[in-house]
Amino acid sequence: MGDSKSKKQAYFVKLVQLLQEYNKILIVEADNVGSAHMQRIRISLRGQAVVLMGKNTMIRKAIRGYLDKNKNSAPAGLEELMSHVRGNIGFVFTKGDLSTVKNKVVGLRVEAPAKVGTLAPNEVVVPAGPTGLEPTQTSFLQALNIPSKINKGQVEIQNDHLLLKKGDKVGQSEAALLSKLNIKPFTYGMVLRMVYDAGSIYGPEVLDLTDADILAKFLNGLRNVAATGLSISFPTTAAVPHLVINAYKNILSIAVATEVTFKRAEKVKEYLKNPGAFAVAPAPAPKGDKPAGKPAAKKEEKKKEPEPEPEEEDIGLSLFD
Repeated sequence: MGDSKSKKQAYFVKLVQLLQEYNKILIVEADNVGSAHMQRIRISLRGQAVVLMGKNTMIRKAIRGYLDKNKNSAPAGLEELMSHVRGNIGFVFTKGDLSTVKNKVVGLRVEAPAKVGTLAPNEVVVPAGPTGLEPTQTSFLQALNIPSKINKGQVEIQNDHLLLKKGDKVGQSEAALLSKLNIKPFTYGMVLRMVYDAGSIYGPEVLDLTDADILAKFLNGLRNVAATGLSISFPTTAAVPHLVINAYKNILSIAVATEVTFKRAEKVKEYLKNPGAFAVAPAPAPKGDKPAGKPAAKKEEKKKEPEPEPEEEDIGLSLFD
């Protein structure tokens, strides 16, 4: 009992230290992640992040105790962070780029066989072709409605067969077949659930945004602000350039329609009175160039076939008839 209590106390101290030292946390789910897999993740993050797993009750108790003792100095958002401590989750503490750490955490996945009773995380298709099974196994495939035949002393599946859909429960027959075929259809690894960043908590999809996506969203918001300002005639920073241009167009139209004038309107009035004066004259042809019609005429003369001489007999099949 004393040893268990001391371990809990050490865990609380470590979690509080990490909360004080790091202001960025990835909340990850670790279902079907074994100890060897977890060790590889820790090694890949060495020097960049710290992974801390634990029971949800211990995590909540440690955070709650820390908040009670440090109400004024505790980092913002920790109270909301506790609401996301559900399921088989853990924390990845980092000071570096969140996208880089996220790619390392979720990118390391391992293949796993289909276990009876688990839910399929993806579709499972048994490919067509030889299986290496003995002919006595055809009844086993027929029970699963998989068309097969005997070819060269072994069972051959005729067509690709959808064995499991995403979300289906793996049965004993499906698990046995995949094991016989040596197929490991599933891959498991850590799954990112939420992100804590200096007091802000948001979904993992935000880390997938590129600079182009952020710029496009900003421009879209800027257009909305400008459109709202123009519709209610409110001079926002985004709407002021449009308001000035629209006002200039109104003044210019009044000057054109009346005798009132100003410097920038004079050129417009001159153009409306005499548009021909602003027409651009065609560029003169270079002196060394020959008339355009003559080379074509020479080419036509070269292509023209000679007429038949008087002594030759014309049989009426001339191409120029």
